[in-house]
Amino acid sequence: MAAPVPNSQQEMRRRNLARVLHAVSEGGPASRAAVAARIGLTRAAVSTLVDELLRAELLVELGPGRPGGVGRPGSALALTDRGPCGVGAEIGVDRLAVCAVDLRGEVRARASAPFGNRGGDPAAAAARLGELVERVTAEVAPEGLRPAGLAVAVPGLIARGTATVVRAPNLGWRGVDLVPLLPAGLPLTVDNEANFGALAELWLGTADAPRDFIHVSAEIGIGGAVVLDGELLRGARGFAGELGHVPVRPEGPRCACGGRGCLEQYAGEEAVLRAAGLPYGDDTGAHVALLADRAAAGDTATRRALRDAGTALGIALAGAVNLLDPRAVVLGGALARLGPWLLPSLERELADRTAAPDAIPELIVSAAGDKGPLLGAAHSVVRAVLDDPLAYGPGQGPAGLRSAAAPV
Repeated sequence: MAAPVPNSQQEMRRRNLARVLHAVSEGGPASRAAVAARIGLTRAAVSTLVDELLRAELLVELGPGRPGGVGRPGSALALTDRGPCGVGAEIGVDRLAVCAVDLRGEVRARASAPFGNRGGDPAAAAARLGELVERVTAEVAPEGLRPAGLAVAVPGLIARGTATVVRAPNLGWRGVDLVPLLPAGLPLTVDNEANFGALAELWLGTADAPRDFIHVSAEIGIGGAVVLDGELLRGARGFAGELGHVPVRPEGPRCACGGRGCLEQYAGEEAVLRAAGLPYGDDTGAHVALLADRAAAGDTATRRALRDAGTALGIALAGAVNLLDPRAVVLGGALARLGPWLLPSLERELADRTAAPDAIPELIVSAAGDKGPLLGAAHSVVRAVLDDPLAYGPGQGPAGLRSAAAPV
């Protein structure tokens, strides 16, 4: 028997509904006529789509649109601040965090807790994370918000299309499938924290933000992600972007990954603290604040440690810059706050090692900072709703398997 022919009309309707939602999301509240102009459909076609999205309670009408247009002003349409929301979570080396973001991109609730995950039991971490998810979803429920999915950022290698942490050296995790460990009932996406940080930069940055960049972030380790032409580069198995394990000195110290002289051994948080002669404790935020304060006060050892870390970053990034020719390098995570003391030596290395003339990428400090992975995770769920609104109306549960590839 021949395979069934796809319902192209249904798929076209699905795509056009998504186009309307994205037009309102990206351009702000607008009348039906303005939305039609933005996406290039007739006003009649857009009006039909809008009526469907209003019935699905994904759009709301705010009242008469802004004056100044031709003809009678129409009602301004906006994304709802109720209904489906994205729940993002982050598993760090020393903490757990969860947030809920509505379709308008507003963070409606947050929860976090210190939790030592280095060498710890993944099941215990997942159980505590589940408690935070329940707390956040309970907090937003009276506001009419319901979770459309859960996305979890992890500092490790995630097998593409799965929720399995293949290897997370700084956690000591290998082959951990998070599906049976996290609360059932929500579609689950697990991805590398640097990937979610890069997506936050892409989605939440300014209108003129680059669409070709390398995103570098740091806590205990160094995370990297590559965005080319507005798309995340994942690699064949989902492992692209592991900048922290690029060797910068092959004869250097042994790394948790098994290699020697990896970037993390020179620019990771623990390495910088050690080089500055400072103790390492359990509070990552306090470490970064201490380094920034001492560097700002002119402490010689701290400034030297940060200068050397910037040099190591420049050596590792030079190869990626020569290979990919990005428009920018974005420093996120702890690197964002330490940028003033990292950037000079990093830029010098890139200037010395970039092969093409005048091809040194712009160096940008991320506005999201260490919140990037958590926000990127939550917004990935929001974008899944915008991409397929038919699955998320009233009474619609998010369709599909609990475990899914990152929705980007």
